[in-house]
Amino acid sequence: MVLASGGWPGGWTVGWITAAMVGARTCAMAVNRVADRVIDAKNPRTAARHLPRGMLSAREMALFAAAGAALMLIAAAMLNPLCLALSPLALVFLVGYSYTKYVTWTSHWILGFTDGIAAAGGWIAVRGEFDAPALVLWFALTVWIGGFDILYACQDIEFDRAHGLHSVPARFGARAAFAIARVNHVLTAVALAALGWMLALGPIYWIGWLAVVALLAYEHSLVKPHDLSRLNVAFFNVNGYIAVIVLLATVGGLWK
Repeated sequence: MVLASGGWPGGWTVGWITAAMVGARTCAMAVNRVADRVIDAKNPRTAARHLPRGMLSAREMALFAAAGAALMLIAAAMLNPLCLALSPLALVFLVGYSYTKYVTWTSHWILGFTDGIAAAGGWIAVRGEFDAPALVLWFALTVWIGGFDILYACQDIEFDRAHGLHSVPARFGARAAFAIARVNHVLTAVALAALGWMLALGPIYWIGWLAVVALLAYEHSLVKPHDLSRLNVAFFNVNGYIAVIVLLATVGGLWK
């Protein structure tokens, strides 16, 4: 959104993009909990979630998902015709990605691709069309999220294998999964560099880019195939810092 507008696209656009994001994420997360409720109840790591414990019902979560989808569609309609036309396709991914781990170990990248729709959506919401920078950012999100989702899946290797769930760690083992995750995060750094070059972003962006590269390296230093004790720090904390730094560096990079 910031890159497409070259700054601030206006309160109307920001408001409806935010509404679309909230609706999309609400829909996706609610569907995810419904889709995984049976398998979550069997996994000691997820058995304390609300649906397995009976604190919420699948019907309640389904209604919550429907409300999120409706909000996203309304927001898309308020933005521009292309956003509205593409929003049903986005919903297919938002709903469908939760089921991909039951059929393919490429589910990590499908999740990343689905989250990356936000980049394309933000760009289209401002400009009403696709452009190359949006696709580069979409790719960056796909491999960034795919990479750390692979690391996160390493804690469920034996459970996934026992219950027929598909993931890179379950298919290829933890050591190979770590190598694949590293490749994904190298590609993330390359894509973010390409984005800065394409849009001629200023020095602040490149300072942020260096910080992101350092944090990606730090993330991989925190966990090893035989030691996942600091996985939550790597998954939640470090990736949270990366997201904020990319935003701030992008805004700062527009000031040349």
